Amino acid sequence: MNAAPSAGVSLPAFTLWWREIVRFYRQPARVAGVILSPLIFWVVLGAGFGSSFRSGEGAGQQHYLDYSFPGALVMIVLFTSIFTMMSVIEDRNKGFLLSVLVAPVPRTAIVLGKVLGGTTLASIQGLIFLAFAPLVGIHFTLASFGLIALTVFLVSFALTALGFAIAWPMDSTQSFHAIINLFLIPLWLLSGALFPLAHASRWMQALMYLNPLTYGVEALRTLMYPGAEHTFTLPASMLTLLLFALFMFGLAFALANRKSTSGR
Repeated sequence: MNAAPSAGVSLPAFTLWWREIVRFYRQPARVAGVILSPLIFWVVLGAGFGSSFRSGEGAGQQHYLDYSFPGALVMIVLFTSIFTMMSVIEDRNKGFLLSVLVAPVPRTAIVLGKVLGGTTLASIQGLIFLAFAPLVGIHFTLASFGLIALTVFLVSFALTALGFAIAWPMDSTQSFHAIINLFLIPLWLLSGALFPLAHASRWMQALMYLNPLTYGVEALRTLMYPGAEHTFTLPASMLTLLLFALFMFGLAFALANRKSTSGR
């Protein structure tokens, strides 16, 4: 059913956004798990590699905990963004999504509300993780913190829209998890989060250049370690992230507006 244009977008989108926020923070175990899992991964992996890691030509001074901090931050954002969108499947199975679809609400509001809800949660979780930044010698100015927050928002928005696009056609959370394990974990692994692009084999470098998440990790690393060598300039990384976010939101919107025989 097509929504009436007079229903507006702002109020329905805000309502769905607020519902995502309340639902997430009513599950303390989920909140703790999103932060603690990458934190443990970061600490254990960093301690394991230790000072044996070399981040660049002649740059043997950087500890692996320092290098992998932006990647751990992106992991938190990825987990929160993607798994928050499982609510699309849960809402469909419980009948809530059907009631929203038949209401006089534009589907633009549905996509915007759900995506902004997941983006807000992922951004908050990511910024909370920045409290550990001084432990690895990262200090912020007002300008650098603002740019980091913008980068986290763009990564969160793009990944949440991607999660929405994956979840929308699905009826099963098991299928959703299968796609996540098959597709999104390699997306993170090939983002430069664990090893530098320059040290990868040629075929892997090609995949990393094509991976839009690489530019998010690189943008964060540029802002956190401005004195180090970087593969991409900050404007190039930010522009790529912006285009990625817009493309994924457009895809999510197109899928939500596609007519199907199942009544979605």
